[in-house]
Amino acid sequence: MQALFFDVEPRLAEVPTPTPAPGEALVQVLLAGICRTDLEVLRGYHGFVGVMGHEFLGRVAGPPDSPLLGRRVVGEINLPCGGCDLCRRGLARHCRGRRVLGLRGKDGAFAEYLTLPENNLHPVPEAVPDEAAVFTEPLAAALAGVEAAGARAGERVLVVGDGTLGLLSAMVLGRRGLKVDMVGHYPDHLQLAAGWGVRAFLEQQAALEEYHAAVEASGSPTGLALALGHLRPRGTVVLKSTFAGTVPLDPALIVVPEVRLVGSRCGEFPPALKLLAEREVDPRPLVSRVFPLAQGPEALEYARQPGVLKVLLRPVL
Repeated sequence: MQALFFDVEPRLAEVPTPTPAPGEALVQVLLAGICRTDLEVLRGYHGFVGVMGHEFLGRVAGPPDSPLLGRRVVGEINLPCGGCDLCRRGLARHCRGRRVLGLRGKDGAFAEYLTLPENNLHPVPEAVPDEAAVFTEPLAAALAGVEAAGARAGERVLVVGDGTLGLLSAMVLGRRGLKVDMVGHYPDHLQLAAGWGVRAFLEQQAALEEYHAAVEASGSPTGLALALGHLRPRGTVVLKSTFAGTVPLDPALIVVPEVRLVGSRCGEFPPALKLLAEREVDPRPLVSRVFPLAQGPEALEYARQPGVLKVLLRPVL
């Protein structure tokens, strides 16, 4: 099968179609999304070598006795060992020996087929279009960030970053009855957010106030300082950015105002699928372009351009 393989540089490669292990399903990939984290892999994030990609929509193609055979599915990306102390404590997402689809020890979704444990797969409701369903993983991550923020209805929350994850976070926060401000770099992105009732500011023109909570999703080392600088005492910053690099941090920005800094990564898929099925959230306007898998390297280059939102790969034409 054809796959987008990363080893120093991304390249198209012919690789064997994976064989599902006991308890796994073979999934034909219908769509896959290029995430900011995938772009960080190109810069050395996690030292990953293999087939890239962790956001996908697929159709179960095997084994023949799978209860999900023929169903459209999305899949949780963490593969825990099941036996370590963290797994036994119910923290399987943080398993010491975990593999992560397309990011750590497990070939991913930029391919014609992938395998995942059937327990990781979630059927997609018929009402959810393909180009919305492929957003399930990042939407679940956005929901996790909203929960971590702990803000109450009527409170004002700042979203730092107007990329895909920031925009998804703003969508969800607004539907929780919160007053949402967003700061970013791209007028067209901010205009999109303004259509959802978000107050949107270009970073260099921002007249920001103090916030009960902030979601930092800029993908930039400067985003955290901006979020902390506009937080009320004892507020919460939820850090969503992942990148290959470090962040300078003035401890006084946390210690003196007694604020919380909370890391947030993955989220639960069922609430995300429910939002999509009920049309509470429609992420399709965030799709910048769809490429065939055969143009995978070109798709990655396009996704790296400033101002590009979600780029999708379609293995099956």
